[in-house]
Amino acid sequence: MKKEQLTAPESLRRLVLDLRQMETFIKDPLVIDKADGVWYENIHGQRIMDGISGIFTVNVGHNNKRIINAIKSQLNSIAFAPPLHATNPPAIELVKKLSEVTPGDLNTIKLLSGGSEATESAMKLARQYHKQTGSPGKYKVISRYLGYHGATMGALSATGTRRRKTMFEPTLNGFLHVHPPTCFRCPFEKTLSDCEVFCARTVKNLIELEGPETIAAMILEPIGNTGGVIVPPPGYLSELREICSENNILLIFDEIITGFGRTGNMFASQTFETTPDILCMGKGMSSGYIPLAGIAFRDSIGAAFLGREEDELEFSHGHTYGGNPLAAAAGLANLNEIQDQGLCTRTQEMGEYLFDRLEDFRELGIVGDIRGCGLLAGIEFMEDPEKKIQFGPSLNFGVEVGRIALEKGLLIRYDPNWIALAPPLIISRKEIDYMLEMLWDSIKETVKKKVNQKG
Repeated sequence: MKKEQLTAPESLRRLVLDLRQMETFIKDPLVIDKADGVWYENIHGQRIMDGISGIFTVNVGHNNKRIINAIKSQLNSIAFAPPLHATNPPAIELVKKLSEVTPGDLNTIKLLSGGSEATESAMKLARQYHKQTGSPGKYKVISRYLGYHGATMGALSATGTRRRKTMFEPTLNGFLHVHPPTCFRCPFEKTLSDCEVFCARTVKNLIELEGPETIAAMILEPIGNTGGVIVPPPGYLSELREICSENNILLIFDEIITGFGRTGNMFASQTFETTPDILCMGKGMSSGYIPLAGIAFRDSIGAAFLGREEDELEFSHGHTYGGNPLAAAAGLANLNEIQDQGLCTRTQEMGEYLFDRLEDFRELGIVGDIRGCGLLAGIEFMEDPEKKIQFGPSLNFGVEVGRIALEKGLLIRYDPNWIALAPPLIISRKEIDYMLEMLWDSIKETVKKKVNQKG
């Protein structure tokens, strides 16, 4: 099709994008044609810096020949293996390699094809595990407000973000929510210096009130994304680890976003020195070259699913594309690339540089908080940072920053009051400077536009 045909309303009306109003999209559609390194290129030849790794996904960068060649090579032997009857060499190799880099004894791995599959699988695994180990009454799942765990019904039930779930309610029963550690604006009106991680202790209170004999698992993102890059305070995750262990509750880390080098270690659980019972993987697991996800869990949990055929102890769960040979080949090449190129160490170095440069943005007078870890950064905007007064909801300040940035050639994650940056881990200092220059100009232009609009 010609360029004008690709962007014509009649060509786009039957298409439905994620979380987008299509009536708005077709008026000014973005159709991306090429990508290389940290750059996209649309069909009109405009280069757009990928400041969000597609969607927290393309960790090793676009057009990585190692991964591309691995997929091409695998196509010459087998593209699909029967998941009910067999496995394949790349899947076996990937599982072996993953077991060498996952934290602690999380050495038992189930391969899947998407993040929602991973979180659903983790929660189902927890429920079946308790049924088979003498605690059949354990079925409830604790998660956090502002968290997001996927689009399928179980994952959505664990989600605590209103905009993502209310239109599908009622969701499934058995899901409980607690406040996340939003230390910048504590819901309990405490300060970090004297709170003694009160938000973690509220989980203990919830467990006591619900009854530990009814709770199967707690699922959370080590760094919460949809709430605006929520970084846990010191001691928070370790406190939850202790609470879950004391009550025979499986702790699940949703590392769909934070895994595979994003925080400066292979997994955020290593960054925060806290090992869950089940770890959910996705996105950066293949750097977006092909759908791939998985869960890794403790060998002691895996043992509960071993036995005779007639006992029916096997994990009663599967997905058609789990362990797909093409995906496994891509995942193996991606993991080797992260290790061979030292991208975890590079992320630590570039992340330190990024956050140092972001401090300059406080001069703009509308930055309330800057938070994150590695190459995952969030900036929260406020009308009065000192008094922590947010912009009015009608201004959609962060959304406008994101729109202007895209016009200038920078793709970022944006929400009404905050934006996020998560560029590919291969980004250079020069590219970070260029990214922040575009972001600075976009914020200044938004301030000028919104102040005039308000006036």
